[in-house]
Amino acid sequence: MINLFQKSLTFQGFPIEQAQQKLLQIHQLNTHEIIKRNEQASWAIFRHHFQYNSVYRQFVKNGFFRKDDWQSIPVLTKKDLQQPLSCRLSEGFTAKNVHLHNTSGSSGTPFYFAKDKYCHAMSWAINIHRFGQFGVEFGNSLQARFYGIPLGGIKYYKELIKDKIAKRKRFPVFDLSDEKLEQIFHSFKNNPYYYVNGYTSSLVLFARFLIDKGVTAKAVCPNLQVVFTTSEVCSQLDRKILEEGFGVRVVNEYGAAELDLIAFEDKDGDWLLNYESLFVEILDEKNHAVPPGEEGRVIVTALYNKAMPFIRYELGDTAILSRNRKGNYQVLEKVTGRTNDIALLPSGKKSPGLTFYYISKSLLEQGSIVKEFIIKQLALDHFHYEYVAERSLNTFEKEQIKKAMDKYLEPGLKATFEQKKVIKRTKAGKLKHFQNLISLD
Repeated sequence: MINLFQKSLTFQGFPIEQAQQKLLQIHQLNTHEIIKRNEQASWAIFRHHFQYNSVYRQFVKNGFFRKDDWQSIPVLTKKDLQQPLSCRLSEGFTAKNVHLHNTSGSSGTPFYFAKDKYCHAMSWAINIHRFGQFGVEFGNSLQARFYGIPLGGIKYYKELIKDKIAKRKRFPVFDLSDEKLEQIFHSFKNNPYYYVNGYTSSLVLFARFLIDKGVTAKAVCPNLQVVFTTSEVCSQLDRKILEEGFGVRVVNEYGAAELDLIAFEDKDGDWLLNYESLFVEILDEKNHAVPPGEEGRVIVTALYNKAMPFIRYELGDTAILSRNRKGNYQVLEKVTGRTNDIALLPSGKKSPGLTFYYISKSLLEQGSIVKEFIIKQLALDHFHYEYVAERSLNTFEKEQIKKAMDKYLEPGLKATFEQKKVIKRTKAGKLKHFQNLISLD
């Protein structure tokens, strides 16, 4: 059977077959060879951009780089790359011969970036490999896609064409009213979806809708095999709801649009770190590597992107590497959230927003009335809950949340509550559960 999806990649100039052959070669290496190869590849991409990218060369020199000392290469942030695209492209690349894209800007201003065509082909080769381990064949397996989409213009129609070629049925997540969820439910009854892919919060909302109906997606769509969550953190509670609502395995991925898949769960539920196209470091605040089992900042080098330098690039996440390897793969124990999503408390304590989210969510969802919520920190001692529910939270429920804040954060914090008809998402349709609206300085 002709795979139109892979044919379309080739037609657009992305050498997917060459990239897949390269991936096969990498998979034949042993662990020692992989470590050596990644060290050589990291230096090769660094030297490429140091030679052919004047902006990056100046950035490195300003960081007092020492030759042959990888640790002395300065850490690059998104802020360092917030310049006109033409200034960030290395010699030989223009907007016409690269893959241009942008992040959604869920935590701020959208970030525009470029990948050379071979790099983008490698990204797709890795996606095809990872999803393929669960029986998914891009272009042939029918996907139910819970994503955002441009709301007009040529970009809207381009996405529709891409969906058609990739065999995807898209459910835009901007309107997830009960009426829309009912339409999605009927689509599952009438189409042989093999897998689901989408934002965690949107999938959880649909899963809760199914639970309330007393059915699973698998029951009405027997062909369904697996759900992949992306873009937003999937907590254990989220996973439980998804498994109950969809009735199939849930697989979580961790990635960044400007880079690649960073980690992807295998069939055992372990997050295997991508060594094929990335070099990932976990560093402390002084940019020293932390030992496995300890938390640090996620720093990534893209090994194949010759168009734009993502070298020792800080994502803004913190994570922990497991002490154990799994074959040639390092295992990512957990991602603890964006470093800029931190709750600052009056005592001076800093609590990761993700931890705060877990505590609050488990409490709010003890009953089934709350469909969605977000938490906004308005002052050091003031946390504001916006929630969508069938009724207002009663005094007892609010007091339970306040007691939990006293116990898990610190006493004396103020909580206010506001019932909403709908929670506003980002322009990309994502839901940012915890938002610190005060200065972190």
